[in-house]
Amino acid sequence: METTLHRQLKQLYTDTRSRQEVPLDNYRIDVVRGDVLVEVQLGSIAAIRDKLHKLLVDHCVLVVKPIIARKHLVKLSGRDGEVVSRRRSPKRGTIMNLFDELVYCTGLFPHPNLCIDVPLIEMEELRFPGHGRRRRQRENDFQVQDQRLLNVESIQRFATGTDLRKLIPATLPATFHTGHLAEAIEQSRETAQQIAYCFRHMKITRQVGKEGNAILYRFKTTRSKKRPQPSTALSSLSLPSLPIGPVEMTTGSPN
Repeated sequence: METTLHRQLKQLYTDTRSRQEVPLDNYRIDVVRGDVLVEVQLGSIAAIRDKLHKLLVDHCVLVVKPIIARKHLVKLSGRDGEVVSRRRSPKRGTIMNLFDELVYCTGLFPHPNLCIDVPLIEMEELRFPGHGRRRRQRENDFQVQDQRLLNVESIQRFATGTDLRKLIPATLPATFHTGHLAEAIEQSRETAQQIAYCFRHMKITRQVGKEGNAILYRFKTTRSKKRPQPSTALSSLSLPSLPIGPVEMTTGSPN
């Protein structure tokens, strides 16, 4: 069942000439905007990896992958019940969480027909007590009734490996291992290892040796070989305007 959050993000990428929920090649496309297919993916990008591989052969695709910067948990008395409590989740996402997705999609990105938009969002999740289809039941089990977009803090677009490299501070040594990377981005060693894996398999970096047990990397230069550039349709697609204040849900039937 589609959440309000998914509908709101689709609406954010819909203009007066766009169409929503369009059947194409045995798939249903969230938004068709000119020559660009827009796919809003709340779950893992890996879940639509095969779909993207097939669509990218003949189409330009923009994947919208939101990262939850702030999340409010709203507890209901039951399904469609009254609000019992509301609290903010201590978990906060950052743009570096994009690599949680890309680590499973190194054969997909970068691609000249693919762009990824990453909105950092504030949202609320409505929950009510229940076990759903879980076989193992726990006392504090809950089911999610809906998710709603409250605010879009920013949107970043990634079309090339160079765009990803820009996330890394200039303080990183020219020759580095994942310990250096973790320190530079102020993230865990595990996150740095994910980034190093992505960069290596996307051919953004190359291995140049070892320091003890740590693999050393350097960024590749692009002078010797021209990298594929995003298609004209994707390059000309502007970022959506950020809504001011709480996001309103625009109703209306898809074309």
